[in-house]
Amino acid sequence: MIRRNIEPIFRQLAGQYPIVTLVGPRQSGKTTLARMVFPDKPYVTLEDPDMRRFAMEDPRSFLATYKEGAVLDEIQRAPELPSYLQSMVDAHAAPGQFILTGSQQFELMTQVSQSLAGRTALLRLLPLSLAEVASMRPINAQDPLALPKCLLSGFYPRVHDRQLQPSQAMADYFATYVERDLRQLAAVQDLRLFERFVRLCAGRTGQLLNLSNLANDAGISQPTARAWLDLLQTSFIVHLLPPWFVNSGKRLVKSPKLYFYDTGLACWLLGLRAPEQVQRDPLWGALFENFVVMEALKDRFNQGENSPHYFYRDSEGNEVDLLMPVGRQMHAIEIKAGATVNPDYFKGLKRLAAHQPDMLLSGCVVYGGDQSQARSPWPVHSWLTLASPKPSAAP
Repeated sequence: MIRRNIEPIFRQLAGQYPIVTLVGPRQSGKTTLARMVFPDKPYVTLEDPDMRRFAMEDPRSFLATYKEGAVLDEIQRAPELPSYLQSMVDAHAAPGQFILTGSQQFELMTQVSQSLAGRTALLRLLPLSLAEVASMRPINAQDPLALPKCLLSGFYPRVHDRQLQPSQAMADYFATYVERDLRQLAAVQDLRLFERFVRLCAGRTGQLLNLSNLANDAGISQPTARAWLDLLQTSFIVHLLPPWFVNSGKRLVKSPKLYFYDTGLACWLLGLRAPEQVQRDPLWGALFENFVVMEALKDRFNQGENSPHYFYRDSEGNEVDLLMPVGRQMHAIEIKAGATVNPDYFKGLKRLAAHQPDMLLSGCVVYGGDQSQARSPWPVHSWLTLASPKPSAAP
């Protein structure tokens, strides 16, 4: 079984709140983690039609069956249940009673925030981090294709736990997403057109989102493109990274950048089936950037933190790929897929330091090479350092 880095904070919060809600993409390991951490709790999946009908038609009797608490899987399938959980935990506020999981972030969070405000802790579990993958199977740093293999395989636990063939696993994942989640979340009339839209999104990985151009290329209206993009965000397929800006004289770009929660799915949508293809693809740099941005997001979520990350780009084209809040300041990360350190790697950091000296706390470069360099003031980190175990956020 794969040990997850989020486990310590998961246990800690269950000792402080009557309910812990764990959200994340399908097959990210939520059910496995909840059942492993709380093996003595009854497990109920609301994907089961009989259980879902019971929970929706008679929620009080359903919850009375689990007076001591339970793991309730896919809670978004019974949207009224959190309202009844509210009165139940108010009457008996012991910590760690219920563990809720869900695969739809915005809708589920709305239900939770309205009904369970102050009664639940909210955690986000994304697919495996590189460190979690490396804990199962050490990365061969001597393999020149080690990095493209990582990006192609992606980070869904089933791919690594069962050593599945990535392209088949991603095809099955997307088909399951279309068949199950789309029918629950929205009425997409033309599935072929929707798949084309998602593939066009993959072709824009790491780019500024231009919704009008995306809609035109997909052959759909802009409102439809917005609705479908919201759908992809809701179901943890794509992530929009917002720009950072302040009230200053220098105009900054306000469009978000588009990333996929998993590089394996992005590679599959791009038609990439072999590591050599990934490394030669025109989007190689964007896929590597996607990988590092998601690693940073996973690390923050695994610590129980939810503050957003940003990127920086001003109207003159000066850019830094990732800004991570540290108090009221930022740690800046420049991301480069090349295996050889180039002086241009530091250009964005230097310009940011000159333009926003009070905002910038520190910075570094993460690149596709295998040797880290202790440069001053901007250290250079190999992508392999991301495979190192992360310190626990909880005692």
